[in-house]
Amino acid sequence: MLPGVKWIVRMILALACVAAPVVAGETRPLRVLTWNLQHGVGEDHKLDLQRIASVIRDAKPDLVALQEIDQNCRRSGKIDQAAELAKLTGLTGIFGQAMDFDGGAYGQAILSRYPISSHKVHPLPGKGEPRIAIEALVSIDGKQLRFITAHLDLDATQRLAQAQVLVKLTAAATPAAILCGDFNDTPGSPPLAVFSPDWTTVPKNDPPLTYPAHKPNQEIDHMFAKGISPTEPLVVLPEALASDHRPLLALFSPAK
Repeated sequence: MLPGVKWIVRMILALACVAAPVVAGETRPLRVLTWNLQHGVGEDHKLDLQRIASVIRDAKPDLVALQEIDQNCRRSGKIDQAAELAKLTGLTGIFGQAMDFDGGAYGQAILSRYPISSHKVHPLPGKGEPRIAIEALVSIDGKQLRFITAHLDLDATQRLAQAQVLVKLTAAATPAAILCGDFNDTPGSPPLAVFSPDWTTVPKNDPPLTYPAHKPNQEIDHMFAKGISPTEPLVVLPEALASDHRPLLALFSPAK
């Protein structure tokens, strides 16, 4: 079987597992998706939240981390994108503001199938565009999971400083935690190495490249975990149009 065909088969099997009914007494894996949305603008330069929502719904995630989200900005039609995507996907949504922008706000969002008991926005250090991490405490079948999304800077020095602060902010994590997002850096880089003592990198199936979506040549979107284990390698979904990044989907054993 050709390598490309093998990858497609693995992806289909990963997605197909959602359709299987949950047997009494059986706990299904936790499905987690992370995606940089470029405020809903795809590789065809069209802003289309319906298209974004369709991709998310098809992946059937329990938790979603979204980067580059607009809230009531002129460029995106004065729409609260986090609220709109929550409505279109049937999930609960929260927005974290990184900065004022274009008559509204710009930042990140989290969508959840489970109740969010609390959330906070962590400013990250650096000059230029403000960077943040959003942390949500999610209640899953009586267990607590700390779910965090981040979007690090384009400058390597600032990325390193932001990664160091992020590790400190998440040091006191609850027994289970997932950290994901657009880290703007590749495996083995100094900023990503900062996470290795405390966090386990969730491995990716081939191909692992995530950007640019139409023809990826960089692996800059990642997922890390502590106190919770993936059931199989993460899959980079072959969505090449809806945004300039490809979405990542991972399956985890339920939090203990």
